[in-house]
Amino acid sequence: QVQLVESGGGLVQAGGSLRLSCAASGSIFSINFMGWYRQAPGKQREYVAGITRGGNTNYRNSVKGRFTISTDVAKTTVYLQMNSLGPEDTAVYYCNAQKDSRDYWGQGTQVTVSS
Repeated sequence: QVQLVESGGGLVQAGGSLRLSCAASGSIFSINFMGWYRQAPGKQREYVAGITRGGNTNYRNSVKGRFTISTDVAKTTVYLQMNSLGPEDTAVYYCNAQKDSRDYWGQGTQVTVSS
């Protein structure tokens, strides 16, 4: 089992920045991917960004150049630095980890961007 705990959400004005963190614990050996998803009210959950164990990253087009995903040296915490936030980024952000073909999810953290 893998447990994921997110933090760092909050309320920010448009143009501002936030940094989300996701700490993994439990059976974290051989987690091969960690990422962030988000779900806005009335919409489906969507992929935001991800990072592989080897350090390869990818992003959805709408956040490229604004968001940066990274991990700590131990690769047990994943971060999402979000800059130039807009109201369209308002959502609950969920941390995801993939291990042995199984998905693990955090409880989510709310990000609200006011215009």
